[in-house]
Amino acid sequence: MRLWPLYRMLIRLPCQIHGQDLSRYRILKLHRHQEPLLLHPRWDWVGRDIVRCGIRYSSYVFTIYTSLHVTNTSIIPLITRSIPASESYLLLTRPFYQSVLLEPLLVTLPITTHILAGLALRIHRRNANLARYGASYLPIHKRFEKRLKVWPTISWSSISGYILSPLVLGHALANRTIPWIYDGGSSGVGLGFVAHGFAKHPFLAWTGYASLIGIGVGHFVWGMARWQGFLPVGSDRKAKRRWWTINGITVALAALWMAGGLGVVGLGGRSDGWVGKGYDELYSRIPLLSL
Repeated sequence: MRLWPLYRMLIRLPCQIHGQDLSRYRILKLHRHQEPLLLHPRWDWVGRDIVRCGIRYSSYVFTIYTSLHVTNTSIIPLITRSIPASESYLLLTRPFYQSVLLEPLLVTLPITTHILAGLALRIHRRNANLARYGASYLPIHKRFEKRLKVWPTISWSSISGYILSPLVLGHALANRTIPWIYDGGSSGVGLGFVAHGFAKHPFLAWTGYASLIGIGVGHFVWGMARWQGFLPVGSDRKAKRRWWTINGITVALAALWMAGGLGVVGLGGRSDGWVGKGYDELYSRIPLLSL
């Protein structure tokens, strides 16, 4: 096989060039005895930008669902101060984001894209570091011996995202998946179901929902600040003002969500009769949860 046409598309460079940033090049390994071939940035730009766009615009799409969800589960209960009165508003908007078509587009697909694209971007940066330090062909144990730090530094926003993922999955499991498997759907799951869970298992419910809201709001606000180019850089007055602004918005949104979601719904109490028994049956189906 003639490789000359391929060489015309590539730039043959050593892994280590003093002062040269090779993070934008992608390695193409043709043979284990050859030095690495690095794709020119114009060939790598498309894939990297697709990943970044996936992270960015999936968060924008999910914001539509989050806005509706916060309104139904926090703002309306905070205004009405009553779970039964708030349930009617929840029923009115539920078909818009729990339909067969809209739920995958507004919830499932954006979350999946956001997580997978974030992981893909970290792997890409890790591969770029391997190229920069000339360690692409070194065995893993040799990299440990040389103490090469090939994985990029993880930000607090990324850490909050990794912590948030199992919290969101657990919330979806309890409120969507379990009712769908054992009850044929989640039409009977609403604010009363959540309030029943708070009353039956207060420690787990308060800890889980407080963590979900606090970490989720922080991840959202700092992420939006990144997309808008508003992140604090340095330690001057402008950076400090941005830091306080971002955290102030985070605290305000989290307090608003908790005021209605925890202060009203969380204190709603148990449901009695056959409704309460149905809730108990669903909660008993949740793995590792014995009520």
